[in-house]
Amino acid sequence: MNQASAGHLLSLIRNGQASTRGELQRVTGLSRSTVGHRLDQLFRAGWVRETAPDPVEVTTGGRPPVRLEFDAAHAVVLCADLETRHARAAVLDLDGTLLAEHSGSLLINQGPDQALDRLGQWFALLLEKADVPVSAVCGIGLSVPGPVDAPTGIVVQPPMMPGWDRYPIPDGMRRAFAAHVSHDTSAPPVPVLVENDANLMAYAEQRDGFADCPAFLLVKVSTGIGAGVVVNGEMYRGFDGAAGDIGHIRLSGHPHALCRCGSYGCLAAVASGRALAEQLTAAGVPTASGSGVRDQLSIGQPDAVRLAREAGRLVGEVLATVVTLLNPGVLMIAGDLTGPPFLTGVRELLYQRAMPRTTAYLQVVSSRLGDHAGLRGAAAMVVESLYAPEHADARLAAAVAGAAHA
Repeated sequence: MNQASAGHLLSLIRNGQASTRGELQRVTGLSRSTVGHRLDQLFRAGWVRETAPDPVEVTTGGRPPVRLEFDAAHAVVLCADLETRHARAAVLDLDGTLLAEHSGSLLINQGPDQALDRLGQWFALLLEKADVPVSAVCGIGLSVPGPVDAPTGIVVQPPMMPGWDRYPIPDGMRRAFAAHVSHDTSAPPVPVLVENDANLMAYAEQRDGFADCPAFLLVKVSTGIGAGVVVNGEMYRGFDGAAGDIGHIRLSGHPHALCRCGSYGCLAAVASGRALAEQLTAAGVPTASGSGVRDQLSIGQPDAVRLAREAGRLVGEVLATVVTLLNPGVLMIAGDLTGPPFLTGVRELLYQRAMPRTTAYLQVVSSRLGDHAGLRGAAAMVVESLYAPEHADARLAAAVAGAAHA
């Protein structure tokens, strides 16, 4: 990283390390003229703005310094959170505020071309609804229910996404965006980032409510079961993006439970929303999906309550090992099954099986952002990537080069 770069100064402003020209000089050791030159780049891009001095500084005498802040309104991010039968899409500003939102049916098993084309249509409608020009879109973030190779945005062997294996999602999303939203072939391709849903939910929830927690674990229990881990503020993906796939840990005592991955006895085959929907249907309570289980739980349907608690115990049994390995400060339960019956089951087995040392200070909580966690996480992922120092400098250089050739 070039500490004299505009991108580095932007990072210092965004993370609160410096909020005036003088503070930038002290933190970086740069001269006043160099700081001014770098700030001019950021002002021209519209990324930084000057604001009124702090009222406390005004009352202390002397001329207070003008403050600098990241302008979160200068661009927007388009995001979508895909589930197996449903999706949610939104336009968000760079602080993660939702400007417009849409949700509807989207069957992921119909394949990537149809699903991404549908998202392209939704994005066009959302920009119109938010009254935001296409030129303001700086990136697209997608949350998907499968393991993702983060550098390429490709899902690898996703059990719940038939037809998506190794499909180039960023390219497909850009084509759909061009077809429905932007027809300007001279514009640079919009950046598209893809990440696993549980990872993004964990990222958003940790940043929003538990920013001081250095080891954060979120478990999403919906159609499937997955976990997201945030360590020191960064998503932990493992070697190739497969970290957190706890739904495919094998359990003893369930040799005939067939999982979508093709194996028998997986946790997801007996304790996921899909598994409980099948069990409820067999018990005479027709239920089509994990969201249907959530509806049954909301009215206190006795079989749903019983099955959710049993599922929580099974998940808690697995989490006793996970918690012992990771030693998180917060364990958050999210997804369709979140609620007292499931949480009771989790706590019962977790505290029974895990060592007291690893659970003495552990907070076991439910989701705070709810259905918006995936969208908020996707937006944060895009912003943190595009405005990281090295990427910010590259974008500024590209803008200057583009203006020179215009």
